[in-house]
Amino acid sequence: MKQSLSVAIMGLALLVATQEPAVASDKPPQAAVASIVPLLTVSGPIGPAAADYIARGLQKAGNDRATLVVLQIDTPGGLDSSTRQIVKDILASTVPVAAWVAPSGARAASAGAYIVYASHVAAMAPGTNLGAATPVQIGGVPGSSQQPQPAPASPAVSQGKASEPKDAAETVGSGADAMTRKIVHDSAAYLRSLAQMRGRNVDWADRAVREGVSLSAQEAHTERVIDFVAADVDQLLAQAHGRTVQMGDGAQRAVDSRGASTALIEPDWRTRVLGIITEPTVAYLLLLLGIYGIYFELTSPGFGVPGVAGSISLLLGMFALQMLSANYAGAALIVLGFAMLVAEAVVPSFGALGIGGTIAFVVGSIMLIDTEAPGFGIPTGLIATVAVVNVLFVLVVFRLALRARKRPVVSGSEELMGASGEILEVTADDAWMRLHSERWRVRSNSPLHAGQRVQVTGREGLVLQVEPTGIAPVEGEAASGPLGASGS
Repeated sequence: MKQSLSVAIMGLALLVATQEPAVASDKPPQAAVASIVPLLTVSGPIGPAAADYIARGLQKAGNDRATLVVLQIDTPGGLDSSTRQIVKDILASTVPVAAWVAPSGARAASAGAYIVYASHVAAMAPGTNLGAATPVQIGGVPGSSQQPQPAPASPAVSQGKASEPKDAAETVGSGADAMTRKIVHDSAAYLRSLAQMRGRNVDWADRAVREGVSLSAQEAHTERVIDFVAADVDQLLAQAHGRTVQMGDGAQRAVDSRGASTALIEPDWRTRVLGIITEPTVAYLLLLLGIYGIYFELTSPGFGVPGVAGSISLLLGMFALQMLSANYAGAALIVLGFAMLVAEAVVPSFGALGIGGTIAFVVGSIMLIDTEAPGFGIPTGLIATVAVVNVLFVLVVFRLALRARKRPVVSGSEELMGASGEILEVTADDAWMRLHSERWRVRSNSPLHAGQRVQVTGREGLVLQVEPTGIAPVEGEAASGPLGASGS
């Protein structure tokens, strides 16, 4: 009996032991769960909308505890303020950022080079280029007589040693003024600092600003400007896996992207709206629409639709211009020019106000966007078209004003003189007539009768002086003498 019990216990233990691996195998290993890598795409000029999109994407990635963020770039450049905001967000990101210049044929010029240098991991697709980081604003700096001239290309320095910054005299033309030199020095130092932080080629970063040089994807890899070349996202994630990067707090972190899949993050409605109104052409038209709307509301008050629409458009336009680092002297010239054009129609000045207003409007429109960054200028054709429309508007208003001066008076006391009406009734003390559907007291030096047509010859307060225009005597009705009455 004891032997049978022992055999049963051993069999039960053996059965439990054999089932444990099967139960354990039902639970997938933690490493087998693929992580999701957010994918942000920037295509076109870098502006406030792109900066807002990247900031929100990085914040969402941090909240989701993502292991990596891929930033796909294809840009000709952009605004300095937006670029620096993006760089700040990348440096402060709690998630490693991999900048990838893609697809083939894309570029990361000017502002794009700063973003690539600031990223924890830098990669490019075959057939792309990077560089030309010279600030384009220096072409419009007041007082500069010419553009900075690139210096002859210097031979490549050793890979492990960064050269000292070049003297400005070698790279900036002698005609460049102090402001131009400051902008070049500042931009070069900024890109060099990013290169030193990420351990990339400092010398080439300096040349990219001072000489405006560019590199292909393979050349950038050879020059240690980027970390590797990746043809697609899978290659990017595979080559980024295991790399150790330095985060903003100084901590070292290994990138874990093995087996990860990307998820595209689309811009939300706020970013889309911001992208529309910060388009320089749209911001310019919003400003003009606001000015016209308020003008029409003040000159012809009604239901308030022009005023409401104009006020909203004006505020949106000013907000967009503030985001675009607009020149408010240009905005003031636009308003002044419009005011002078309107004044020309009201106060004839033999064309002086009209010509001055047109000049102020055109100059203000040109000065409005204070940057030469690609994609952020107002087309000269649009400025010329709006200027012509303004002049035509003033001419039309001026012609209507002249035509209105020749028309007879249709209201007021002056319009009553010479008007004719019909006597309604005559009493011993008063006489009443109908004039323009109104009932007036009248007096006359001639006898009056009900139904008689009279003409207004004068006015004293609310009493009209009239004279008969035709006498139609009524049988049995005695003619009255002169009447006097007070008005109604």
